[in-house]
Amino acid sequence: MTKSSRRALISILVAVPALGLSACGTEDVKVAQNDPNYRGAELFHARCGACHSLDVAGTQGSATNVRTRENKDGPNFNQRKEDVQDVLYAIRNGGFSTGPMPQDILVGQDAEQVAKFVAKYSGKQADEATQGQQGGPTQTNSGG
Repeated sequence: MTKSSRRALISILVAVPALGLSACGTEDVKVAQNDPNYRGAELFHARCGACHSLDVAGTQGSATNVRTRENKDGPNFNQRKEDVQDVLYAIRNGGFSTGPMPQDILVGQDAEQVAKFVAKYSGKQADEATQGQQGGPTQTNSGG
């Protein structure tokens, strides 16, 4: 076997397990491609999903057990509702605390798209729990 063919074989042997690991525990984005928030979902999946959970983005980065929590585990956005300005603040400043989130993990239009996506889809489990405790959605009187 020549030196170059050994290098090629080693490259393949290293790359194949790495591909398998990168796919482990991930799901696809569940936002329709024609949804205006689709690009934000893709960016969130790629840049935020290792530390944050959000089902619609196919990510499970948040801790589910306090005893196994790691420093990198960010808030679970299935349960925590966010608005656009708070998400932009966290992106620009590296979160709201001294955690490991890097500052400016996204910038410009990419940051805006992720902020709009998170604002629209975050907190869905919290909304469901609140509605269940109140006996369902509240009714409003549209008269007068």
